[in-house]
Amino acid sequence: MEWTSLNDLREQFLSFFESKEHTRLASFPLVPIGDSSLLLINSGMAPMKKFFLGQAVPPNKRVTTCQKCIRTPDIENVGKTSRHGTFFEMLGNFSFGDYFKHEATKWAWEFITEVVKMPLDRLWVSIYEDDDEAFDIWVNEVGVDPKRIVRLGKEDNFWEIGSGPCGPCSEIYFDRGEEYGCGKPTCGVGCDCDRYVEFWNLVFSQFNGDGDGHYERMEHPNIDTGMGLERLACITQGVDNLFEVDTIQNIMKHISRIAGVSYKENEKTDVSLRVITDHVRSTVFMVGDGVLPSNEGRGYVLRRLLRRAARHGRLLGIDKPFLFEVVDTVIHENRTAYPELGQKADYIKKVVRVEEENFGKTVDKGMELLSSILDRMESKEEKILTGDDAFKLYDTFGFPLDLTMEITAERGISVDEARFTELMKEQRERARTAHFAGGDVAWKDDSLELSAHPATEFTGYEMFSCDAEILALAAEGELAGEINAGSKGVVVLDRTPFYAESGGQIADIGVIKTGNGLFRVTDCQKDDGGHFIHYGAVEEGSVSVGETAQSEVDAPNRRAVMRNHTSAHLLQAALRKTLGNYVHQAGQLVTAQRLRFDFSHFQALTPEELKTIELDVNSAILSAVDVKLYETDIEAAKAKGAMALFGEKYGDVVRVCDIGEYSIELCGGTHVDNTGKIGLFKIVSESSVAAGVRRIEAVTGAGVLELIDGTNEMLAKCCQTLKVTNPAELPDRCAALSAELKEKEKLLEKINAEFAEIQAKGVAENTVEVGGLRVASFLFHNANPESLKKIADKMTGSIPNSVLVVGTIRDGKGTLVAACGPQAIEKGVVAGVVIKEIAAIAGGKGGGRPNMAMAGVSDPYKMDEALSFLPSLVEKLTSL
Repeated sequence: MEWTSLNDLREQFLSFFESKEHTRLASFPLVPIGDSSLLLINSGMAPMKKFFLGQAVPPNKRVTTCQKCIRTPDIENVGKTSRHGTFFEMLGNFSFGDYFKHEATKWAWEFITEVVKMPLDRLWVSIYEDDDEAFDIWVNEVGVDPKRIVRLGKEDNFWEIGSGPCGPCSEIYFDRGEEYGCGKPTCGVGCDCDRYVEFWNLVFSQFNGDGDGHYERMEHPNIDTGMGLERLACITQGVDNLFEVDTIQNIMKHISRIAGVSYKENEKTDVSLRVITDHVRSTVFMVGDGVLPSNEGRGYVLRRLLRRAARHGRLLGIDKPFLFEVVDTVIHENRTAYPELGQKADYIKKVVRVEEENFGKTVDKGMELLSSILDRMESKEEKILTGDDAFKLYDTFGFPLDLTMEITAERGISVDEARFTELMKEQRERARTAHFAGGDVAWKDDSLELSAHPATEFTGYEMFSCDAEILALAAEGELAGEINAGSKGVVVLDRTPFYAESGGQIADIGVIKTGNGLFRVTDCQKDDGGHFIHYGAVEEGSVSVGETAQSEVDAPNRRAVMRNHTSAHLLQAALRKTLGNYVHQAGQLVTAQRLRFDFSHFQALTPEELKTIELDVNSAILSAVDVKLYETDIEAAKAKGAMALFGEKYGDVVRVCDIGEYSIELCGGTHVDNTGKIGLFKIVSESSVAAGVRRIEAVTGAGVLELIDGTNEMLAKCCQTLKVTNPAELPDRCAALSAELKEKEKLLEKINAEFAEIQAKGVAENTVEVGGLRVASFLFHNANPESLKKIADKMTGSIPNSVLVVGTIRDGKGTLVAACGPQAIEKGVVAGVVIKEIAAIAGGKGGGRPNMAMAGVSDPYKMDEALSFLPSLVEKLTSL
């Protein structure tokens, strides 16, 4: 067996199965497409589910892939051992009702013995205990020594998840030698020690299971195999774990150079090196597929990985952002298989650096707080960190819970996770909806059963209306033969001009007419089988299956959508030109009324930047450039420089929207044929959507006229209110009015100061002596809280040994202010303590400085009672 690099192994596998008439598919994005059951792609089979379920037609019945995957259920163990990792690549060959056990076993053995050249005396095979068919094939057709085949039970060698396709599997093992064994007499295939390494799983999906132990044999069984690329590389390179594989070791060496440490010299630093190496790999691929750090869903997974890596960098003595530097090495080591990473390098580095810097701003303070809490706990021999403290670290300092748990575990302390979770639910609605984990596969399909009908032919690129046949109708979720006036339902046609909502473009609206009725279309969606499903209601007569229909898109509405969609392309080009090529679309919504475009950027745009972007878009519009829309193969489109959407999976044939020198993108939406038809473009707003994502909303064409009309109406109302005849006079009038208000504010401030002086004297005359201090309290009605502070300040300034609490009830809300003179403070009476005790009686809380503190109260009717407690409180404090 020859030493083979990880990149070469990947290519050997894919080329081998191409020679067996398999179609090589590029890795699907880590973000699942059309599958809400998964947060992130976690197996090679996951993106193939739609093909196995018959929801989509594969490009070939034989497919091979190398799929990038993320798994994070045991993230806390990554680094502590060399076995665990969050990112891996899964090699696989798949058969969708084509070949089965004979070919799958034969080709697997051929690849590992003739291509990889693994020695036969190191190989073992396991089969399901009742799978005599597999045993016979391995022995009599493949030629495996029966002594090297092991039968294992259902737990090890039968693949199923709930109901759906399932079946026995065969696993291939590599014997690393006795030195890696546990020494037990029973040591063999299936042992938990490190000697026998399972590296390839061949799943024979030959049954449909009901989830209760009943199985029916499938008419067309499938093959699903999975082999971890990193595990295969460990075997061929003769190394102990994935962190010693060539490409991954090169990433670790870069980290080691930055930290000034070496691997395998110190176990503590080795843990940190493994954590950072693994997490930065996951980070690069996740960001490359469009994931951004956030506090929910897959964005939270990314944030956890990034911040855990950054924290371990600090443990290695790296006190500056550094992960963004390692991004270059990760991309370099994976560029052969994933060239798109190189195209997105600047963007990935920007996202990583911003997140590192944001965490760096709070991590020191958070670590200081956590250390002080742990020191206090150890002194009291406490062993559980409260959920409240863990939540404060998360909410204030950005510490993911697992990071806090990892740090506390180093000192033998656990965390009250239940309380932490409770606080998360109380504070954030999104904590209830964020999908942190899904099962490996969800086989449920709730769509209408339309597989018997051919995919709908879309004619909407060329025309706004066409004749069609009604293939299917549905009402109240069930197929129907007829829908009558007044009933809602869906219509499926053999061909349609209606655009189905996709890529952020809203669906077309319009009508479907038959000889007997009229169906008003309000929405149109496309299922996995390519059927366009028209939603709406019958307004006249009835519509029936088999009828010929005239489909008519609302043309003015569609043209408005087209103007906005083409403008979105021009906007992205202008953003990249002004801000930098790292800018990428992060989402969009294109309707007839306006366009909403989300993009990757890390700060608010300046007025100058917005003006430049707007001018660039309008320049392209006024240049009246022809928009060319055509289909071509994906490689030809990329060669022309066509931009692709982050995380989108494209087929071999793609549709291109080419706007000359301004923009070229892959896009399946509808567009104007000349930019001049857009008319004008106007930005309405720019705002933040999430960390690292900004949003621009804009209007075009008639939308600009509506915006102007609205603005003119608003100006007219302002003129009327401010009593000016010409809108041009408004700036001067507003400036004059502002100056008048400032003068009146100064006068009011002077009056308030004089009022405070008078009130302070009045309060001072009503003090009582307690413990050598002059104590007073008073409740004002409808006073400004700021006036209370002035009154308190005046009194303590003139009477150094005074203690004062004053309150007010205004607009149904109660406010208390406590003040203590310098002599009172010397005696241990401080405003913060006073306000805390007094406010609590009225259901309030507050705080402040020793000389002055403030509180709000929830029960204003108890303020008199609270104020009357002041003398007793002062007596108590002075006697301590």
